[in-house]
Amino acid sequence: MTYNLINLRKASKLLLIMLLTISVLFISCKGKKQDNIKKETQLTVLTHEIEKDPKNPELYYKRATLFLNMNKANDALSDINKAIQLDEKNPDYYVLLSDIYFTMVQIQKCNDALKKALEYNENHVPALLKLAELNLYLKNYKQTYEFTDKVIANDNINAKAFFIKGYALKEDGDTVKAVQMFTKAVDLNPDYYDAFMQLGLLYAIKGDNMAVQYYNGALNLNAKSTEAHYALGMFYQSKGDINNARKSYQNLLTIDPNYKWAHYNLGFLELVFTEKYDQAVQHFSNAIKCDPNYAEAYYNRGYSYELMGKVAEARADYKKALDLKVNYEKAIEGMNRLDKR
Repeated sequence: MTYNLINLRKASKLLLIMLLTISVLFISCKGKKQDNIKKETQLTVLTHEIEKDPKNPELYYKRATLFLNMNKANDALSDINKAIQLDEKNPDYYVLLSDIYFTMVQIQKCNDALKKALEYNENHVPALLKLAELNLYLKNYKQTYEFTDKVIANDNINAKAFFIKGYALKEDGDTVKAVQMFTKAVDLNPDYYDAFMQLGLLYAIKGDNMAVQYYNGALNLNAKSTEAHYALGMFYQSKGDINNARKSYQNLLTIDPNYKWAHYNLGFLELVFTEKYDQAVQHFSNAIKCDPNYAEAYYNRGYSYELMGKVAEARADYKKALDLKVNYEKAIEGMNRLDKR
């Protein structure tokens, strides 16, 4: 009787999850459709305005921006070039031109457009920030510092400039100064989610509990951030705080039930820390349902089976892991252990 009641509860919970998932998908599709309709309406309005006033560069600039948001790079390029023909000294137009070229993976033209913007205004902050980001993307850290420093010299409360410089410093190996820059960014902009995440990651690397504060800061700004929940769970896991790690992964799965790494890590907690191998098997099975090609999940499920004494199941999982990942050393070792039995 108890068994049936438990199954009924599980079935009810599963039905609820299914209904919630369907609702989310419906709302998402509906929202996307409404957004597309809104953009098409804006496009129609702008096109009519251009027909009435064909020598107004701002109208072409606005339509180019809209085209870019609609992933129509060629149309955006045509319009921004028309805007530049009508007003060649507006630096904003060259910044948008650079964005278009970047989406078209024409990096040199992107750089040239930004340099052109600076010819008309050497202190144009959007162009300087874009050049800083572009050089960060290209890993030209010296140039990144030059452009961010120029922004800061003219605008010392620009949080994005401090963030970009911090990211460059992090990649360049100076994590101490990177922390200073990210901290400055959140001081200037308490809603800077990415800066909170970077501070969390840097403190987590050091094993410093300040990581929790910054990850929670990110979650306060975006409670549905799967990356923040996962990072927080990983930090707790690294500290051996199993209860909080489990809670973080479970919170994540209420947001995204198909987040395979959360299922996998829940399995890892039960396998390594609590030695509840049957529960570990269930979590690894959930990870495999999310990704049938998840070799590591097959291996760890196989290892859980091995520790439970279920040799046939363990062998099948080790073999599957090897099929998915040739010469997978741990799976080979697992097979060898079973052969010795």
